[in-house]
Amino acid sequence: MTMKFEEKLEDKGSLAGRSRVHLDGMHQANGKPIANGKTDGCGKQEANGQSNGLRESLNRYTWQEIQRHNQENDQWLVIHRKVYNVTDWAKRHPGGHRVLNHYAGEDATDAFRAMHLELDIVKLYLKPLLIGELAPGEPNQERNKNSQLVEDFQELRRTLEASNMFRANLWFFSLHLIQILILEVLAWLILCHFGNGWTVTLFISFLLTVSQAQSSFLQHDIGHLSMFKKSKWNHLMHKFVMCHLKGLSANWWNYRHFQHHVKPNIYPKDPDIDMGPLFLLGDSQPVKYGKKKIKYINYEKQHLYFYWVGLPLLMPVYFNLQSMQVMYLRRYWVDIAWVSSFYIRHFITFGPFYGIFGTVLLIYLVKFLESPWIAYVTQMSHIPMKMSTEENRDWLSTQVLATCNIEQSFFNDWFTGHLNFQIEHHLFPTMPRHNYHKVAPLVRSLCTKHGLQYVNKPMLKAFGDIIRALKKSAALWMDAYYE
Repeated sequence: MTMKFEEKLEDKGSLAGRSRVHLDGMHQANGKPIANGKTDGCGKQEANGQSNGLRESLNRYTWQEIQRHNQENDQWLVIHRKVYNVTDWAKRHPGGHRVLNHYAGEDATDAFRAMHLELDIVKLYLKPLLIGELAPGEPNQERNKNSQLVEDFQELRRTLEASNMFRANLWFFSLHLIQILILEVLAWLILCHFGNGWTVTLFISFLLTVSQAQSSFLQHDIGHLSMFKKSKWNHLMHKFVMCHLKGLSANWWNYRHFQHHVKPNIYPKDPDIDMGPLFLLGDSQPVKYGKKKIKYINYEKQHLYFYWVGLPLLMPVYFNLQSMQVMYLRRYWVDIAWVSSFYIRHFITFGPFYGIFGTVLLIYLVKFLESPWIAYVTQMSHIPMKMSTEENRDWLSTQVLATCNIEQSFFNDWFTGHLNFQIEHHLFPTMPRHNYHKVAPLVRSLCTKHGLQYVNKPMLKAFGDIIRALKKSAALWMDAYYE
């Protein structure tokens, strides 16, 4: 498959082809877009009244004008040279309002394409938000971005789409789900046959831990709309896997995780790196805390208490409590009903053997055992990488600088849920994970062409790099704190 991709690229002459993907038909049938918000004094929009494909007259803006609209109460963004006012729409955005706010005043073309599945439907929501377009002579993206790199990446995506790399193999995901259900049923059958002794309890806890970890990876796939062609089926299956099988809110995960994807390792936009006051990450946050003489805990030891706080408590305490809090405060009644079914199922299945209190202990024992697994897999690709405040980089650079890959093997693929291909996943979130290894050589080639470091390391080294990164950040805090 890789050879076929490379042959296609050679036939095109370069990654930067002349064809471009545009969102056509972004206007109302009468030729006049409905604007949400002011047009910043640039005049009224006029239409030529024709529906034969002639270009409509739109307000034209420079990047300097667009970049001024980057506040929570004033948000413009650009998609394929079209300017949209998303201020009022942000509160109703299915992916959460913060995702749009993170791109206010910027070109969001590649982020928009990466995060959405059914573009025809999404276009319907964009139509009334259209207020203009980039003025002639303005580049497709901000001037600080490498236009050739952007063109090359967009050409790569078109090549992958033409090669069906975004088409899921349902057998792959079905077998993954069957694996999870078999482990759940097997745990119950063993309990029925052998009783609830300590040895049996520990063994079924191990089986349920594997089931829960693999459920985490499967819900991650479905949350990114990579299983079915239709978003609605992905959303429904996501409720089943995340809420019913794992007991966590799907909406909470989506709103949190999508922020991480569009702005990875960018403080404070990525919630995954905002771990203060418990952990200080990167280079700037420790120095900031140190200069302000902030010492909630002894950060000098953070690489040590990562083992007995960060690893075991991520799932049973931090994620679980945050999920419950968000469901309650935002009144996610559907998620609450689905999550309730998780606990009801466990009480029906394990209650006769352990009672209500014992079943609750079993649930949280499994979450406790699962937590280090998920913590290592999710943190090894990001904590050791570059962290910064907003630098407004292009999509490719933003993702590659903040992520790294882990060497491929059958075990690594299974153990990480294919998140050992974190770079490919971040570049193409809706791509089914069974295709990551096919596109990785092309991504590496593109990175090499543009001088971006494509990091690929052994898994054990990646685990160790988490601790080394925490020690480095702690040293920066100490230098600033005691100076």
